Amino acid sequence: MSGSCRFDGCTVDETGVCALERDPSTCGNRVTNEQAGATLADVQQDDEVSSQSGDRLGAPVLDQPERASAFPSSRTLGLEALNALMGTRYVNVVGILGDPESGKTACLASLYLLISHAKLEGWSFADSRSLAAFEEIARGARDWNDGQAPEQMTVHTELADDHGPGFLHLRLVRLSDGRRFDLALPDMPGEWTQALVSSAQTERLDFLKSAEAIWIVLDGRSLADIEKRHGVVARVGQLAGRLNTMMDGRAPRLMIVVTHRDLHVLSDNMADRLKVELARRGAEAEIVGIAPFSDYPDNIQAGFGLAELINLTVGKPPDRPIFWRSTESTETNRAYLSYRRDR
Repeated sequence: MSGSCRFDGCTVDETGVCALERDPSTCGNRVTNEQAGATLADVQQDDEVSSQSGDRLGAPVLDQPERASAFPSSRTLGLEALNALMGTRYVNVVGILGDPESGKTACLASLYLLISHAKLEGWSFADSRSLAAFEEIARGARDWNDGQAPEQMTVHTELADDHGPGFLHLRLVRLSDGRRFDLALPDMPGEWTQALVSSAQTERLDFLKSAEAIWIVLDGRSLADIEKRHGVVARVGQLAGRLNTMMDGRAPRLMIVVTHRDLHVLSDNMADRLKVELARRGAEAEIVGIAPFSDYPDNIQAGFGLAELINLTVGKPPDRPIFWRSTESTETNRAYLSYRRDR
């Protein structure tokens, strides 16, 4: 069978002679040109498909889909991530300053543990974009040695990026009025505060210009020590002066946060000395005593004062105005209830 004849054994394409001794142009077994062209096209198409298959031989059948994280990162937020969050909602940025070992990280860890167990008075948890970071700083408070509390609940803060702070995010609901607040709380090494006081290094602390409030965390044990208290008070004044210069004369909203309330109660004399020192620098501050963790839980529970600190940071809820005031009529006032009723 040739390409132009369906008869088996015909060689009309090679010899030009029909095997049945017929006229090739009128033979019934002759294949027309259209049929031959279609057959040739099918053959060429099959060759092309085979060629394409051969080119992809050994290649993956399907392209690998792009892998995307099912959940957003829950580590500390950088400045860019914080700016993006502030573009979608109002965020209360809080500055937290203090010497090393003053209790800044312990304050954040205790706040997170209270929120996670629904024990922060007057507040409930709504959301957080840094749960993993909170868990990391609170891990030390959960690792006890045979029922004995560790000597240090938190570890010293060390940042991977020494050029900017990492922010911890909390969204809380105030139970009194149902209002939601977003808090951005930085966890910074105490060395940054020391550098600000000693050499006015402010590059890493520019975010303080956008802060709603600044917590100055002081170690209550140092204020109770007669040999250390004078130096602590002097450094608080120097820090307030640095902040005043940094804010271009605009007095920041300061809060003096005194830790270790379970061991020492801040005396009225020391509170007055702190206020006088701040007034010399043109600043004012509210003083709050807290106990992130307690050595005497029967007297002072862990987390003491943190609810008050949050309340002062976001501000008190406004008093609701009286919708319809009731007044008592007096005999001296004229009454118009029956005016012209008899006419």
